[in-house]
Amino acid sequence: MEDLSKLKPAKGAVKSVKRIGRGQGSGYGGTSTKGHKGQKAIAGYNRKRGFEGGQTPMVRRLPKFGFTNPTRTEYKGINLDAVQALADKTGVKVIDIETLRANGLVSRNDLVKVLGRGEIKAAIEVKVHAFSAAAKAAIEAKGGKTEIVATH
Repeated sequence: MEDLSKLKPAKGAVKSVKRIGRGQGSGYGGTSTKGHKGQKAIAGYNRKRGFEGGQTPMVRRLPKFGFTNPTRTEYKGINLDAVQALADKTGVKVIDIETLRANGLVSRNDLVKVLGRGEIKAAIEVKVHAFSAAAKAAIEAKGGKTEIVATH
């Protein structure tokens, strides 16, 4: 086993730091690689984020657009084929939020909406937060029940 105290970086991997402003002998004395005068050569210079030298910044040239609805309710969509697959796999006749959560189809705080892709083969009772019209019709056509559960 190697002695870990003798570990060191590969040759050429570590460069010595550029010691600026330490006299003429270092090669980086005088103006300390900042050129002559000018705003950026001054001590304590700090350009504002998005500043473009006085030109109107990009963020102000571009128009604002769009809207985010603060009251939007975001549903996790579960299609009929997923509901049928779950019923086939587990053999349950009542599918609710807990069943979906236990089988990894939804997360803890998800609001669930059943959507109409796929088909139902048997009468299944589904209890979730929302249904699309097609999904509700498909479930009830096979003799199943749909129940809307109150959100949180």
